[in-house]
Order: sequence, then C-alpha cells, then structure tokens
Amino acid sequence: MFKINRHTLDNGLRLVHYEDASTQMVALNIVYDVGARDEHPQHTGFAHLFEHLMFGGSVNIPDYDTPLQLAGGENNAWTNNDITNYYLTVPKANVETGFWLESDRMLGLAFSEHSLEVQREVVMEEFKQRCLNQPYGDVGHLLRPLAYQVHPYRWPTIGKELSHIAQATLQEVEDFFYRYYAPNNAVLAVTGNISWEETLRLAEKWFAPVPYRHVPERHLPAEPEQQAERRLTVERNVPLDALFMVYHMCSRDDADYYAFDILSDILSNGRSSRLIRHLVQEQNLFSSIDAYISGSRDAGLFHISGKPAAGVSLEQAEAAVRKELERLQQQPVETAELEKVKNKFESTQIFGNINYLNVATNLAWYELTGQAEDINRTVERYRAVTSGQLQAVARQAFRQENCSVLHYRKG
Repeated sequence: MFKINRHTLDNGLRLVHYEDASTQMVALNIVYDVGARDEHPQHTGFAHLFEHLMFGGSVNIPDYDTPLQLAGGENNAWTNNDITNYYLTVPKANVETGFWLESDRMLGLAFSEHSLEVQREVVMEEFKQRCLNQPYGDVGHLLRPLAYQVHPYRWPTIGKELSHIAQATLQEVEDFFYRYYAPNNAVLAVTGNISWEETLRLAEKWFAPVPYRHVPERHLPAEPEQQAERRLTVERNVPLDALFMVYHMCSRDDADYYAFDILSDILSNGRSSRLIRHLVQEQNLFSSIDAYISGSRDAGLFHISGKPAAGVSLEQAEAAVRKELERLQQQPVETAELEKVKNKFESTQIFGNINYLNVATNLAWYELTGQAEDINRTVERYRAVTSGQLQAVARQAFRQENCSVLHYRKG
C-alpha cells in the first residue's frame, strides 16, 4: 500500500507525494488535462506540438535541458488523445532544479517565431516518418475516422493532416498554451527520496506564484452507438496484408473497463493466449496477431490486429478471429484461465510500481482521473471481474454491427 500525501495550492495545482527512501533520486511528473481530444477539428496536432515546444525554453530559462543535465537529471514527455505528460528525474541533492524548471515553463513559454518554426519542423518530420513513410503508418488516420463519426478521438494525437501544423500561427499556439497549460489544469506528482515537508515547501516556493487561469469547460460530443458494421479496404506498398478490427467499448471509469482489459489479455497476452495458441501456433493462419484496448478516458476501442500467414486471405483471417470472439460469447472463461491472467496482471503491477518514476506517473494519472489512492485499488478491481461479466461484455461488444474493419492489402 502506498502512503500518499496531497495538497492543493491556492492556484489550483494538485500536489501528490510518495516517499521512497530506497533510491537517491526524485521524480517529478506533471500531467496536464489536455490532449488531442481538446483540439479544434481544423487545428489538430497542437497537443503533440506542445510536447516539443515545452522544451524550447520558458520565460526565465532560455534552455531547459542544460540546467537539468548539469544537475544529473533526465527528462521526457508524451502525449495522447487525453493528456500531456512531462516527467524528470534528478538526484535528491539537486531536486530544487526540477521544481524551478517545471514551474517556469508552467508560468509561460518563450514564444517566438523562431522557436515555433524549429519545433514545427521537428513535428512535421515526425509526421512524415511515422505516418507517411512507414509501412502501415497511416492506419490510425484510416481506422479512427472509420470508428468515430463525431467524437474527437476520430483523429490521432499527431494530428489529422500535415497542413494543420504547417499552418499553425504563433497566436494560435500561444492561445492554446494559456487556455490549457494552467496550474488548475494539472497534477504534480513527486516521488522518491524526498520528504513531504520538503516537497510542500518547494511546491509552494516555485509553483504557488504561477497564476490561476480560466480553463474552458469541456463539452465533447458523445459518440452515438454504432448501428452497422463499417468496412474499408486500402492497397499500399507494404510487405504483407494486414487485418485491423475495432469494437466500441466503455470509458475508463466504467466497471466493465477491467473486463475488457482482461479479455484482451485472454486473447493475446503471451504464448498460451487464445489468438496466439489457436491462430498462430495450431492453425498457422497468422504470422502475428495482437489484441489490446485503447485505454482512453472516454468510450474507447477494443483493437485486434494481425498479419495473415502466407497463402491465407484477409477474409479467412477475419473469419477465424470472429470465431474466437464467438467462443468468448458462448462459453464462460474457465476459472484457471481467468486466474492466470489476473495473477499476471497483479505481478506486472507490483513489479512496475517498484520503480519510483513509474509510481510518479501513475499517481499523477490516478489523481487526475479520480484519486491518487486508486493506485492501491487497481489490483482488487481486476480481481473482482468474474467469468460471467466477461461473457456478458463479450456478448454486448463483439457484435458485427459494433465493429469497424480495415483490410490493408499489399500492392
């Protein structure tokens, strides 16, 4: 069990803390409640652009990386459709450097045409490499708008199209920052070898002066229930055919979320999982196959993707997958199989949370979406899933009319 300390600063910044004396390091993880779903449909890719801009210098610190490196620290960031996450690690003797750096870029970035142009070029090059010049790189741009008709999950984090970043103006970028990168729209998690008293002192010293900002209330359109199967076939210069299937599922805060996650593990986590054992090893229908959930805060997607073996058509491969899903609908998962998946998840959780940085990331996420103490409840929520619940979820979700299918053919 994690003993968690918490405090909310006057400017709205939520602070959570866990002390770990087994390390000589400290981690600071800041999660901002903004992601690709908060973008305008004609101005996408901004959240991802800020993942880069935030390292381009702030109002009082022109160079972010050098002071941190001189302090023996490291940093990184990532963005998805729901959040933007920044983290750093630093030796405990130099921990104030981390508070100084993170608070200053929350205060304001050193916006300039030059900085924007530099980071814009980086992001555009990443778009080209990942989405345009890589085999299967455009799958997200094909599958998301097939599955989502109105919700902003219909575009990937990197953006809908290259022109949205190419045409972004400095004013638009500044407006996006001051709209969302506010202390009252963020959670700071601090873990490692630092006391609660010192954490609170440094947070008040460096973050309290950052002003509260008005953050617009989120009003996202709910995705209507899908009434008919959707299909798309494309032909590309790729080495192998590929099959992509997605089914609509619940949101992250729904009790069935844990059942969906367990179903994905039953299907493809490890060599003894059903899709690997039946369709790869025994029937030789796929060379590779995977099942996973999107993990998104709003209603997400259950993904199944794979590459058929030589001589196997996409139609045959798809039929085999559907047969496996029908088994989940018709036959309850046996206790031993379910227990094995639960045990594997529990061990992954335990070993993952040994690392102080992982704990910081998880605490920030859980505090943003509920309570940091949820880190102590996750295993029991998975443990509570029953075989009957899995069957009910499979019957409700794995219906043909709830499915979107992409056949990706080699040209």
